[in-house]
Amino acid sequence: MTHNDIDSLVKGWIIDTAKGPVNPRVQQVVFGLVSALCKTIEDLDIQATEFWSGLEYLREAGVRNELGLLAPGLGLERFLDIRADEAEAKAGLIGGTPRTIEGPLYVAGAPESKGYARLDDGSESDKAEVLFMQGTVRDEHGQPVAGAKVEVWHCNLMGGYSFFDQTQTPFNLRRTIIADGEGRYQFRSILPVGYSCPPDGTTQRLLDQLGRHGHRPAHIHFFISAEGQRKLTTQINIDGDEFLWDDFAFASREGLVPAVNKITDPAAIKAKGLDQPYSEIDFDFRLYSDRQAVPAAEVERVRAAA
Repeated sequence: MTHNDIDSLVKGWIIDTAKGPVNPRVQQVVFGLVSALCKTIEDLDIQATEFWSGLEYLREAGVRNELGLLAPGLGLERFLDIRADEAEAKAGLIGGTPRTIEGPLYVAGAPESKGYARLDDGSESDKAEVLFMQGTVRDEHGQPVAGAKVEVWHCNLMGGYSFFDQTQTPFNLRRTIIADGEGRYQFRSILPVGYSCPPDGTTQRLLDQLGRHGHRPAHIHFFISAEGQRKLTTQINIDGDEFLWDDFAFASREGLVPAVNKITDPAAIKAKGLDQPYSEIDFDFRLYSDRQAVPAAEVERVRAAA
């Protein structure tokens, strides 16, 4: 069967059978997806047993709440970022902080503070290295953005995220920081580690079939937003991680791997109220101004909220 034959068949099923009001966009997307799937079935000679096994896999992934993990693992979330980058570049937006994937583990409602926050609850202080990260939120002209909202979250030393990992205190390693009048933010936390897909989960099962690992390098997630500015979804990676440029989610990008400075000077350590060396990261975020001609930077999707 030719691809034109398949298009004609699918048009008859999806479009020509419409008798009531139609959502044109939904009709267009469904036609495209069903047509592409039928062509793949034809081209690869997919058998009925394989087809139903695939549907059962998606059902199980949904039950396990892993579709949000599968999307980055197959490169789909990165592909959306590539398209968004192209749209911004076409509109002349170049030089801002690179975006990268949100992932599935954001939780709305993190405690808010002005200028500074401590993210960790202290439960891993005996095992973790203290991290201080600070910088300035700037606009596309390099000017500080007073009052910018910096939402930040990352995992603990076991690779778990609070809310999803019920052993952690609520909002551990999650905060919302409102930048000061000069656009500055700072937080204290612990130096994060990478994490892996659940070894018994549906995502890792598929990755195994593809000969791929399910590891992410150590990273810290951010939403940066401010009135009149395009929202930035990004994350910074911790330099030196084994999987820095081998991220199963394809989220590592040039410009998002700041230097991690090890502070060993006794005076600096004492000034922070510590008794041991710590790590420090300096990182400025640069936003683009809102524009009507560019697709919205705010992604509407179901997110967890506590």
